[in-house]
Amino acid sequence: MAKSVTSFPSALLPCVLCLLFQPISTGYQPAAYIVDDIGGLGRRFDGIGGLSGGGATSRLLVNYPQPQRDQILDFLFKPNFGASLHILKVEIGGDSQSTDGTESSHMHEMWDENYQRGYEWWLMKEAKKRNPNIKLYGLPWAFPGWVGQGSMSPYAHPELTASYVVKWLLGAKKYHNLTIDYVGIWNERAYNVKYIKILRMLLDQHGLNHTRIVAADGNWGITTDILKDKDFAAAVDIIGVHYPGTLSTAEAVNTNKPLWSSEDYSTFNDNVGAGCWARILNQNYVNGNMTSTISWNLIASYYEALPYPRNGLMTADQPWAGFYVVENPIWVTAHTSQFTQIGWSYLRHGSGVGKLSYGGSYVSLTSPDKKDLTMIIETMSHDHSICIRPPLPQYKVVPQNATFTLKGTFATITSLNAWYTKLNFTGTSSEPFKQVTPIKVIGGSFTLPLDVDVIITLTTITGGNKGSYAIPPPPKPFPLPYTEDFESYPENSEANNFAQQIGVFEIHPSNHLSHKQVMQQVVQEQPCDWCSQKLINPLNVIGNHNWSDIQVQVDVFIPSVNGTTGAFIAARVDKGGCTSFLANGVFFWMFPNNTQGEEGTFYVTSDLARTDTITAGRLEATFDTWHTLKLEVFKGGVLVVYMDGNFLTKASAPASPKNGFVALGSDTFGYSMFDNVLINPMDDRLRFRSKLQKMETLHRHDNEDRPMVVIN
Repeated sequence: MAKSVTSFPSALLPCVLCLLFQPISTGYQPAAYIVDDIGGLGRRFDGIGGLSGGGATSRLLVNYPQPQRDQILDFLFKPNFGASLHILKVEIGGDSQSTDGTESSHMHEMWDENYQRGYEWWLMKEAKKRNPNIKLYGLPWAFPGWVGQGSMSPYAHPELTASYVVKWLLGAKKYHNLTIDYVGIWNERAYNVKYIKILRMLLDQHGLNHTRIVAADGNWGITTDILKDKDFAAAVDIIGVHYPGTLSTAEAVNTNKPLWSSEDYSTFNDNVGAGCWARILNQNYVNGNMTSTISWNLIASYYEALPYPRNGLMTADQPWAGFYVVENPIWVTAHTSQFTQIGWSYLRHGSGVGKLSYGGSYVSLTSPDKKDLTMIIETMSHDHSICIRPPLPQYKVVPQNATFTLKGTFATITSLNAWYTKLNFTGTSSEPFKQVTPIKVIGGSFTLPLDVDVIITLTTITGGNKGSYAIPPPPKPFPLPYTEDFESYPENSEANNFAQQIGVFEIHPSNHLSHKQVMQQVVQEQPCDWCSQKLINPLNVIGNHNWSDIQVQVDVFIPSVNGTTGAFIAARVDKGGCTSFLANGVFFWMFPNNTQGEEGTFYVTSDLARTDTITAGRLEATFDTWHTLKLEVFKGGVLVVYMDGNFLTKASAPASPKNGFVALGSDTFGYSMFDNVLINPMDDRLRFRSKLQKMETLHRHDNEDRPMVVIN
């Protein structure tokens, strides 16, 4: 059952600010600020958002157990409960790595359409279930290879690419009843004027006039083309930039278009990360006139050993345990999101918006009917609010007294409800998002003592809650032994706990009686990548990055038609993300017999790129046949490989890396199937000495007439 801190009558509220709001001795003169709408209003407020994707950042959330999964979703999306986000931005999957994994496309091939793949559909529906007014925003990071028609660029055939994106928007409505409010171009890559104009035309032709184009999810350079090309300006509704450092440009302001920080934050979600988020939520408007800020990422629900660990508003990366953490960026978000709505307006700079005289900032927003006013004040110090990018110039914040005078429509306000956060960095606990005694406004004015590293919301809104649930289950390591036969999943879905890094691995029927449903790598050609085009070896990781001594066994099938050339299983895999092509570990490769009748080959390598061979040999493996591969790596630096229960060889394991993920994958794009995954911990080397000796003896006996050829 959910618990929440409700809005108490002021007489019953904790009198924290009775002391906190007494004037403090600072050595500085109190600064005065006006909050006034007589001269008009500022820009329209467009909301605070979170980004799922770019990529696969919500991967582990899908298989969280109940009730924890619903609790997590409530903290993100439920109004007046947690972050209460106004916007959910998602990746339009493109079959290619886009930071922490690969997200499936709705069209692997030109002739193929499927709107059940991936988990962003599910996430958008869960967000809408909690907040029907939340806005939805889709953006591609990559595109399937067929979109580029061999060029590796989505702009080579702009009509084809625009049609591909429009089909995703139409599929969202047809199959999931989701209306997509905003669509982007190509994340952090060059924009194309012709393509954007064609996209706008196709949107309108298909009845998607309401879908607004955000361009170009990069830097401010697009403003030059907007200012010189009226038709292009008409096609672009919103200018969206990434990590602007709270600054825009005069040219961007002169376009008179909404300016968004359409991806920001991307910072470890400790208290410094919370301070970063508090500072930019205010100062993106104070300094840059940006009316929406979207966090990458929404939730850190991916393995912590992958790139950018814990860069979400909260953390949920242990579905097997049900453990999650509501980090302080959630409550920093609530200071704005629970007391404003899209369509409110900022007040003008100097009349409710600005920098504090002794460090920090303040913004004021009002409802369309001007009946409600919300003010958010932050005093985050430099060292306690550093974001991952860009570099933050030095500045100083000191304790200060600030006097605010309400004028115009707001002159009759006599009391403001107050919410308070103090981020502590000295070992004492922080105090996030506490409702405290309302502020009395006397004669239109009030004075606040402002400590360093605080966030204060003052509002006429009587709602607002700090939602809570029972403490989630404790953390625990990835469970071993681990088995997976893929029988319990819907077709086209992804298997729990696997985190595909290159390629797309979906559940499909195998048409083999002994292997009903399997996990199949389905990408046939290299996508129009967002990362390096060196990502050519499909790779899917799972488990605990600290695993060292491990046994992996997997059934593998490579079809002769449209199949890959070889497949592998691996242990101690040390990398994912855009640098997956540099992954090291212990990789056991199987290459079936070729069409010339030559025997198949196995390799054991220390890297995914197969540049460092530990050992190799011949084996009897064929296409269109299931084979069982087994790899054992255990203490003392010994590895052993088997196929179909037969010992192949043992060798010395590489000294580095000492630990990493378990993985499986293939040599090239093309179909490959995997089934009956088994992962076991390995025991001490001494226990296996007699077993190894027995297997070697059997191997020599079985191959007296045809010895294995080992290639070193």
